[in-house]
Amino acid sequence: MKNTIGFLMFLAVTSIQGQNNDMIVRNDFEGPDADGSYKWALQTEGGIYHEQRGSLQANPGGESSLVVEGQYQYTAPDGQVINLLYKADENGFQPQGQHLPTPPPIPPAIQRALQYLATKSPSTDDY
Repeated sequence: MKNTIGFLMFLAVTSIQGQNNDMIVRNDFEGPDADGSYKWALQTEGGIYHEQRGSLQANPGGESSLVVEGQYQYTAPDGQVINLLYKADENGFQPQGQHLPTPPPIPPAIQRALQYLATKSPSTDDY
C-alpha cells in the first residue's frame, strides 16, 4: 500500500518538476479522512494536470486494501497531448492511454493452437 502511494506521488512530483518555471494554478488536497479516503488535484499554468483519489475497499478475501484511481495529462516535447488514466489496487498498476504501446495481434495459426490446447484436459504426467 505504501509503495503504491509512494509511486503515485513520485509521478506527481516528477510531472511538476519537468516544468520548473510553471506556476501551480490549482492545488487541492482533501484528506486523509477517518475512513482512509483522500483526493487531490494539481495543475500548472503550463498544462500539467494530475488528480488522484484513494480509498480503502474490501477485497474478496474480506480484508481492506487501498484502491487508487486518477489521471494525469501533459504535452510531450513533440506536441502530443498525453492523457493517462490509471487504477492501482490488489491487481497492480493498470494504466490506460492512447499513447501506450499495444502488443501485435496473435497470428492465426498460434490462435488456433491455443484454442485447441484449451480444449484438452491438463496432463498429469511427470516431467
